Amino acid sequence: MVDVQHWLSALPPGVIYLIVAGVIGVESMGVPLPGEIVLVSSALLAATGVVQPEWVAAAAATGAIVGDSIGYAVGRRGGRPLLERLGRRFPKHLGPAHLARAEQSFARHGVWAVFFGRFVALLRILAGPLAGALHVPYRRFLVANAAGGLVWAFGTTYLLFYLGRAAEHWLKDISWAGLVLAVLAGLVSTWWLRRRAKRLAPVEAPDRAEPVGATER
Repeated sequence: MVDVQHWLSALPPGVIYLIVAGVIGVESMGVPLPGEIVLVSSALLAATGVVQPEWVAAAAATGAIVGDSIGYAVGRRGGRPLLERLGRRFPKHLGPAHLARAEQSFARHGVWAVFFGRFVALLRILAGPLAGALHVPYRRFLVANAAGGLVWAFGTTYLLFYLGRAAEHWLKDISWAGLVLAVLAGLVSTWWLRRRAKRLAPVEAPDRAEPVGATER
C-alpha cells in the first residue's frame, strides 16, 4: 500500500480521482483489482493535502455505483456460466468456493447482500455480476448498490482522512516531546554521572595509591 500511495502522490489530483474511479469501477464489474487499497491510499493522501477528500469519495462512489451496475448488466446477460468462466480465470479470487459463499450470502440476506457486500472484499467484486445472474430486480439492486457505495466511499475516505490528520498532529507533538525528553534525559544523566564520579573519586584514590597485595599482609 505504501508503494501505491507513493506512486499516486506523483500524479496530478485529477488523474488520481480518475484512477480511483476507474480501479474501483472495474473491480465492481467482477475483475479482481486492488480497489480498496487505491481508496485507502488516496484518502491518506487527502490527509496530507495532496488531494481533496470530497473528490476522492465522490470518485470512489461513482466508480462503485457505475461499476456494479455494469457488472449487474453483464451478469444478467451472461448468467452463471459467465461467473464460472471468471472463476476459472481468477481461481484465487473467484473460484467455486468463493462463488458458493457469495451465493449463500445472497440467499440469506437478499438485496442487503449488495449493500453490505461493498464492505467485504469477495462480495465487493461479485455483488454486481451475481445479482444480475440471479435476476435480482434492478431497482432494488440500484438502491442497495447506491446506498452501499456512498456509505463505503464517503465513510472510508473521511474516516481515514480524519485519522490521518489526527495521527499527523499527534506524531508531530510526539516528535517534539521526544526531542525535549531526550535532551532532558541527556542533561540529567550527564549531571548524575558527573556527581557520581565526584563522590567515588576520593574513595578510589587511596586504593589506587596502595600497593597491590598490601591488604594481604
